[in-house]
Amino acid sequence: MTDRGGYGYAAPQCGIIPGMGINDIKEEIDKLTADLKIYQDKYYKEGVSLVSDSEYDRLTDRLIVLEKEHPEFQHPDSPTKRVGSDLTNDFPEVRHTIPVLSLDKAYSDEAVLDFFSRSVQKEGGALTFAAEEKIDGISMVLYYEKGVLKRAVTRGNGEVGNDVTPNIMTIKAVPLSLPEKLDIAVRGEVYLAKADFIRLNEAETDETKKAANPRNLAAGTVRRQKSSEAGRVPLTIFCYEGFWTDKAETPADHLHILSRLKSLGFRINPHLAFFDSSRESAAEKLAAAGLDGEAYAFSDIGAFIRKKSEERSTLPYEIDGLVFKINELDVREKFGYTEHHPRWAIAYKFEAPQAEARLLGITVQVGRTGRITPVAEITATKLGGSTIRRATLHNQEYINELELAVGDTVSISKRGDVIPAVESVIEKNSEGNTTFTLPPDCPCCHTPIVQVGGLQYCPNPECPDQVKGRIAYFASADEMDIESLGPRTVELLYDAGILRSVEDIYTADYASASSLPGIGEKSINILQEGIKASLSRPFTTVLSALGVAEIGKKSAEILVRNGFDMMDKILEAADRDDIAALSAIPGFGELTARRITEAFRSPSLRKTVEGLRKAGVHMDASLDREENSEEQIFAGEVWCITGSFQNFNPRSKALKEIEKRSGRTVSSVTGSTTHLLAGKGGGSKRADAERLGVKIVSEDEFMALIGGGEKKGEEEQPTLF
Repeated sequence: MTDRGGYGYAAPQCGIIPGMGINDIKEEIDKLTADLKIYQDKYYKEGVSLVSDSEYDRLTDRLIVLEKEHPEFQHPDSPTKRVGSDLTNDFPEVRHTIPVLSLDKAYSDEAVLDFFSRSVQKEGGALTFAAEEKIDGISMVLYYEKGVLKRAVTRGNGEVGNDVTPNIMTIKAVPLSLPEKLDIAVRGEVYLAKADFIRLNEAETDETKKAANPRNLAAGTVRRQKSSEAGRVPLTIFCYEGFWTDKAETPADHLHILSRLKSLGFRINPHLAFFDSSRESAAEKLAAAGLDGEAYAFSDIGAFIRKKSEERSTLPYEIDGLVFKINELDVREKFGYTEHHPRWAIAYKFEAPQAEARLLGITVQVGRTGRITPVAEITATKLGGSTIRRATLHNQEYINELELAVGDTVSISKRGDVIPAVESVIEKNSEGNTTFTLPPDCPCCHTPIVQVGGLQYCPNPECPDQVKGRIAYFASADEMDIESLGPRTVELLYDAGILRSVEDIYTADYASASSLPGIGEKSINILQEGIKASLSRPFTTVLSALGVAEIGKKSAEILVRNGFDMMDKILEAADRDDIAALSAIPGFGELTARRITEAFRSPSLRKTVEGLRKAGVHMDASLDREENSEEQIFAGEVWCITGSFQNFNPRSKALKEIEKRSGRTVSSVTGSTTHLLAGKGGGSKRADAERLGVKIVSEDEFMALIGGGEKKGEEEQPTLF
C-alpha cells in the first residue's frame, strides 16, 4: 500500500485547465485539500483506505500542481506539506512560551518511592501519579494557533530552541491542523523505530548515513536542510503534555490532558501506567479518563520497574527510562520548578548513573575517508572502571542538537560499555561560550572543509591523517589482521618516511625502523610474519580493507556473489561507468553504484590496487576457494555474535570462522537469524534470540562444531605498542 505522504511524485501533464477562473481554482484546491485530509486521517488513524492508492496519488499530484501555480491558495495544513520541499531551510532560534526543562533523575525503585512519599508529605494529602516510558528521541514542542500548526521547536536550552517546522510537518503522526480552533503547545518526543533504523542504516543513503543509534539518526533528520530529505525518514512522535493558552480549557489532571490530546488527533503512548493507593482506585480513574493503561498501587513500584526493564528490549522503539509525574495539575502548579527541572516529576533511568564532567575543549580529528569528527576533551572522570578524558561528539549536527559549548557540564556514558560519549548538557557554562562550531579548514592539511549532507569532510586524499587512517584500517584485526601494525605503529612509521601508503606495507624497509623508539628486532620479525600471513586473506577481505566508503564486509560479499568475483571485473565496470550492472545488485542502488565506480576510477586507489597485486595479495575469489579447505558446515545459516570470548579476541575472529564455512553473519538478531553465538556478558541480543526462537550456541559448542577441541585461547603475540 502506498505510504501516503512519503512517496515521490510524477507531475501530471495538465496544469490549470483552460477556461478555469480564479474562483474555480480556489474551489478545487479547497475541495482537494479537504478530501485528502479525510483520506489521510482515515488511513493513518484507523488504517482504512477510502480510495485506491492510484486515485489518492492522482488527486495529490493534481493538488501539487495547483498549489505550485497558485501558492496564495495553499492551506497552511495542506496534505502536500507531508512531502516536504527541496528548498534549503534555516533553523532560526525561537523563544519557548512554556517551560521546557530537564527532569530530576532516580536510579532505584527506592528513589522513586521516596519521590512519591516526599510529594504526598509536601502536599499534605492524597496524590496520584502517572508513569510513562521515557522515549530515547528528540524533544519537540508543537505550537498551534487557532488549531493550525505554526511552529515546531526543538528543546534547545529550555528557553530558546530551533524552529524546524518544515521537517516536522513531514511526520505523518503530527497533526497539521486540529478539529478545534485551539491555541495550544504540545510537548512530544520525535523518534525512529528500531526496525526502520536498521533498514535505513543498512541502506546508508544520503539522508541516512551510518548512525550510531536511532536517536542520532532522528536528530540528524530533524535538522536536514531540505524537508524533502527529512520526509524520506519515517520519523514518528509520542505526545505527552499539553499547555492551553486559555487556562479555562486546561483539563484538571494529567490523565485528562492525555485523553484530550488523543481526541485532538495526537499520538500518545499506549503503555501508560497509573498509581494510586489501590489498584482498584487507579483502574477507576483510568476508565473515567477514557484511557487504556495499567493500574497499580504504590506498593507495586518495584515490580513495575522490573517488568518495564525486562520489556525494554522487546519494544519496537528505544527507551532509556520511565517518567513518573504527579497527576493533579493544581499540585504541579503549587510545587513549581527549579532552574533545571519541575519539582512534580522524576525520571527513573535504566542505566547506571552516567558520569558528570566539564567540557574543557573540542579536538577535531580527520578520519581515513576525510570525515571530520569532533572529540570532547573533558575533565578526568571515573566511569565503568576506567578514567575517561575524551568522548565522541559524532558531528556538527550532534553538537547543535546538544547546543554544546566549551565549559558546559555534561553527562558522559559508555555506549555498549565501550565507547565514551557525551549524552547531554547538565548545566550551561558561566563564561558565556556559545555552541561550538567546527573550523572551516582541515586541522591536519589546512584544506578547506566541504559539507556533504550532515557531515564535514577534508577533500584532500593525500592529507597525512587520512593516509595514516587508511593504512591502519587496512591492517586492522577486522580487515587484513596484520599483527603488530596498529595505529600508533603506523603513525611512527609514516612520520619516519618508512610507510607512506597501503601498498608500502609489502615493500617497506622495516629494518630501518629498528632505530625508532619502541621497535626492536623481535618486533620487526613479528610484523613481517604478520604481513606475510596477510597475503592469504580472501578477496572479500581485501576488497573491504581498501576502505571504499560503500564497500564493507557485507557489500564485498554481495559483490562477489553477484559476479564481481575478481578485481579486474570491478575495475572494468568502473572504466565503462557501468552503473546499471552495479545498481542491479540487490541492496545497492544507483547512488551506491555511482560511488563505487568513482572510487575505482581514482588514480590513488588504482595505484594501491596494482601495488597490492604485485605483492601477491588476492585479487580473485577463485584463489580463496582453492586455499579454503574447511568443510562448508554453515552454508545457508545466518549467525549473530554477542558477548566476549576466550578463544576469539577480537571476536571478529569468530565471524571469520563462520564465513570460512559459508555462514552469513549479521550485526543484529532478526527473524532471519538462525544462530546466536553467545559469549560472556551478552545482553539484549540474547533476549531477542530467545524471543524469536533463534538457536543459541555457547563458545564450547561452537569450538566443537569447527573442530577446535578444547582450545582455550592462543598465546598473545607482542605488539609494538
